[in-house]
Amino acid sequence: MWETNVLGTLRVTKALLPKLIDSGNGLVVTITSIAAFETYDNGSGYTSAKHAQAVLHRTLRGELLGKPVRFTEIAPGAVETEFSLVRFDGDEARAAAVYEGITPLVALDIAEIIGFVASRPSHVNLDQIVVKPRDQASAGRFDRR
Repeated sequence: MWETNVLGTLRVTKALLPKLIDSGNGLVVTITSIAAFETYDNGSGYTSAKHAQAVLHRTLRGELLGKPVRFTEIAPGAVETEFSLVRFDGDEARAAAVYEGITPLVALDIAEIIGFVASRPSHVNLDQIVVKPRDQASAGRFDRR
């Protein structure tokens, strides 16, 4: 988790920053999670990685202030992807139970938000966007039907 979420974000962003700055209108979108703001039981590895990823993103935003690069952090709640299947080592029943009784977000919801962010004029920086399904109030609180 740390390798992908934290070091991956650091390495890719660092590699692309010179070109983003040279473009005169760079944009860095980091997908974190509501786990970057909250914790939940049995999620210490994931929540700590997402906290670190978010701090990295927010620190870069300050360090590059004055450069022609915008930074947007998108922090989704429950999004039905393969994440739960990976989290539960391929156990399809446990993975499906995560979304049982709710209508979660899907990857397309997040992709559309990224498209909206990218389409803003260069002087507009959407700093943080927290997006959750209607059925979710916090990292561990859902209205399950």
